[in-house]
Amino acid sequence: MDNKSRLSGFASMEEGKQREIARKGGLAAHRKGTAHEFTTEEARFAGRKGGQQVSANRSHMTEIGRLGGRRSAERRRNRASLPNQDIEQTGQSAENSEAQTVG
Repeated sequence: MDNKSRLSGFASMEEGKQREIARKGGLAAHRKGTAHEFTTEEARFAGRKGGQQVSANRSHMTEIGRLGGRRSAERRRNRASLPNQDIEQTGQSAENSEAQTVG
């Protein structure tokens, strides 16, 4: 027997269709007066609670840190190599190109 789960019902719909149905449900709840609106304090507490749950997973946090470090290093390398690429591509320095446009 195949253990792969298949999406059915709401989960099998296109994302746009899901969003539209959820939007209509939210509007109906607000019109009815049963929708919950978070206060600033409730939202802050919920965010803190979620952050604590995520932070508790050490392997997940390690992976996030590793990916962030790689992206940061890549950005630094790209920034450092930009001026050199401009000179190599044009075959002239910035001073020479300014002198040519002025003169």
